[in-house]
Amino acid sequence: MAQVFKFGGASVKDAEGVQNLARIVKLNQDKELLIVISAMGKTTNALERLNQAHLEGASTIEILNEIKEVHFSILKALFTDSKHPIYDEITNTFVEIEWVLEDEPHPDPDFNYDQLVSVGELLSTKIVAAYLNETGLKTKWLDARSYIQTDNTYREGQVNWQKTEELIQKSIPQLLKDQFCITQGFIGGTSENFTTTLGREGSDYSAAIFAKALAAENVTIWKDVPGVLNADPKLFPNTVKFDQLSYLEAIEMTYYGATVIHPKTIKPLQNACIPLWVKPFGDPAASGTIISDKQQEQLVPAVIVKKDQVLISISTKDYSFITEDHLSEIFTAFAGCHTKINMMQVSALSFSVCIDQNSRRFKQLTEILSNSFKIKYNEGLQLVTIRHFTKQLLDELSADKRIFMEQLSRNTAQLVLQ
Repeated sequence: MAQVFKFGGASVKDAEGVQNLARIVKLNQDKELLIVISAMGKTTNALERLNQAHLEGASTIEILNEIKEVHFSILKALFTDSKHPIYDEITNTFVEIEWVLEDEPHPDPDFNYDQLVSVGELLSTKIVAAYLNETGLKTKWLDARSYIQTDNTYREGQVNWQKTEELIQKSIPQLLKDQFCITQGFIGGTSENFTTTLGREGSDYSAAIFAKALAAENVTIWKDVPGVLNADPKLFPNTVKFDQLSYLEAIEMTYYGATVIHPKTIKPLQNACIPLWVKPFGDPAASGTIISDKQQEQLVPAVIVKKDQVLISISTKDYSFITEDHLSEIFTAFAGCHTKINMMQVSALSFSVCIDQNSRRFKQLTEILSNSFKIKYNEGLQLVTIRHFTKQLLDELSADKRIFMEQLSRNTAQLVLQ
């Protein structure tokens, strides 16, 4: 029965990370493994900068050379023979980027983004597949775009599940019988053979898609943390690891912004009753966290902090009440601009929402809404969500801070703070 391993960018940020990945695979060489890999280190960030420079007509040479240097330095550390075929393979992959940069940007910036930024996963998986083969671990490289089929919603590709499952089931189970398979997270393809991406940090979701289609035994996401923690250890010193979480609790936490797992990951696994492990790549024998259909007992509070938030207050121009018709128009605008609402609150005369900062989409959204409504907004805020909150914790997190909006339910508290 197949298993799916997913390695994030931090797992393969350098040669030592790739070598560690190979050790983990070797420990599991008796299994049918599909391995999903993200771009190396901060490559996606660099490619986003490259794409932005291209859109603005600025010089792209320095950024591209920086990305090349990272990948070729990893190659040199892994493959001492400079004539190894992987060198030409990676050179040719960079040529694909250069072709895009030579053309005028596509009128749709999201289309442009997907064609450029997706190359990070192609680079990482080609290097890792070549290294595993070099160390005697027979591995086949697969192009995820040939399997995960999406619509034309660039940067947020919507999966065509029927077509995707047909393509995965047609060939991958047979391939896994006598070799490992490596493919990319984050990316998919359209019926016109254009590349799409599944949303930022979407490699976890890719692993879940492959797992569901393969009816996998389980999925393991290898991270640089010991498992799912109740808070970001960079922000809070005394974090607690969850040994076990239910699908429901994991969905709630990811919905509110917990970054250890992509929000769309859980649902396909829950539907197929496939357990998800989150384990540290630096300590493969550690217990990690298991997410399954088993309900857990009382949980410690989980704190999720989302930075770079914008609070928008929308009111009618004639001071009339906010009605269902107004809300319908507002939600249509948000959906059309592909803007997720992180928190919302309605009063008699206004509707307030908290969203992630995205300058282009924010401008588009306010232009649409300004036709019918008055708009006020505050930028540079934080959204703090506490699952299973206590009053003491609420008081501690809001002490000496200006609270713009607050919301409490049975299990969850949310605060928009400055």
